[in-house]
Amino acid sequence: MTDVYEVVVVGGGAAGLSAALVLGRARRRTLVVDAGEPRNAPAAHMQGYLTRDGMSPGEFLAAGREEIARYGVELVRGRAVDVTRGEDFVVVLERGRAVRARHLVVATGLKDELPPVPGLAERFGRDVLHCPYCHGWEVRDRAFGVLATSALSVHQALMVTQWSKDVTFFLHQVAEEELTDEDLRRLAVAGVRVVPGEVAGLLVEDDRLTGVRLTQGTAYDREVLFVAPRTVPRTGLLERLGAEMTETPFGTYPLVDDRGATTVPGVWAAGNASGFAEQVVNAASRGYRAGAAINGALLMTDLDTAAESVRV
Repeated sequence: MTDVYEVVVVGGGAAGLSAALVLGRARRRTLVVDAGEPRNAPAAHMQGYLTRDGMSPGEFLAAGREEIARYGVELVRGRAVDVTRGEDFVVVLERGRAVRARHLVVATGLKDELPPVPGLAERFGRDVLHCPYCHGWEVRDRAFGVLATSALSVHQALMVTQWSKDVTFFLHQVAEEELTDEDLRRLAVAGVRVVPGEVAGLLVEDDRLTGVRLTQGTAYDREVLFVAPRTVPRTGLLERLGAEMTETPFGTYPLVDDRGATTVPGVWAAGNASGFAEQVVNAASRGYRAGAAINGALLMTDLDTAAESVRV
């Protein structure tokens, strides 16, 4: 048996739950499939979301699940492993269950891949950070390090100077020649110290970051280390359906319009499945917009079908 819904939302983060909330309130039979892998799980708190600033990601998601349940939205824990498109979309879950939907929202987010520096992953979200807007206020005025993952990391090193004037930029595996004259000029004006050489690991005492050690043995006292992970979008379902994708410096993402509609009719993308820089508040907004657009599309389709049957 295949359960039939008007909309299936794959992904139970801020974007997926927001879309589901709008659809539930619009009285649409909606299912959320949640693999339980939110990108911000390592963080103790989320910031920058008006009225929710400082709330833990887990508490935020739990509140969202409670809200969608009030409107009859169903949620199933698990992973969507396949999808096919015919008259409707058929989504296959990891335990073999298949669900059918007229529209599909892909809000599967992305995965952060950190450089293979010992100790980095264990401290990610604590004193190894990636976003100054998310965490800068909480670590303000401490001794910052920035680990270069590419020449684009210059931008990150410059940005964090808004939160600390003690910033050291570790080039790691980036050659000095890769930095432009403009890069070097801006770094100098911002007071950022540039340190060539590969980072071998972190120094930790009493469960807190105290420094960064280079391969040649030199150590630098640092309290916070910013790093730009490699972002890997979870867009497998979109690719299976033939959605047109576009290459960016931060990964391959689907082409979407301002509502989140992909190039495949009836398929929508929201949150970090549609772009790497969607913070929680932005992802929720994207989900809301997609949910409202889907409800309108379903309504007009049904009205047109009814009008056609009357003419016949």
